[in-house]
Amino acid sequence: MADDLLKLDNQVCFSLVTAARNVVGIYRPVLAPLGLTHPQYLVMLALWERAPRSLSHLATALAMEPATLSPLVKRLETQGLVDRMRRPEDERVLDITLTDAGRELRARAERVPEQIMALTGMTVADLEALRDALAPFAGPRDSARDQ
Repeated sequence: MADDLLKLDNQVCFSLVTAARNVVGIYRPVLAPLGLTHPQYLVMLALWERAPRSLSHLATALAMEPATLSPLVKRLETQGLVDRMRRPEDERVLDITLTDAGRELRARAERVPEQIMALTGMTVADLEALRDALAPFAGPRDSARDQ
């Protein structure tokens, strides 16, 4: 066999994990002026698309466990970017909505993609192709409306 199939550099899983870690590192200095970590940025992106969302629907959209997402949302609430509210008709459901400050932050975040492209040297087409190539590994997306 010309190449060892168990060689670390031949592993897709290793390439994906390394790339993910490096991409998050690229985002760190871009998101710092916004006061956001990368996971918090993902939460805000989902809420800028549609808010309010229940914690469980938000977790599904972000491919996270609600128990992992809950502390992120609490920190965003402490920062004044989101509010958490129990639904009056069903107190088991926790809705997450944007505050005025959270909505206003979106305008500042609109520069993030162009900054990431500048730092990586990638074009919109390059990023779209990469995203599409990774789609089979990303799993299903939450496209249903919150109820």
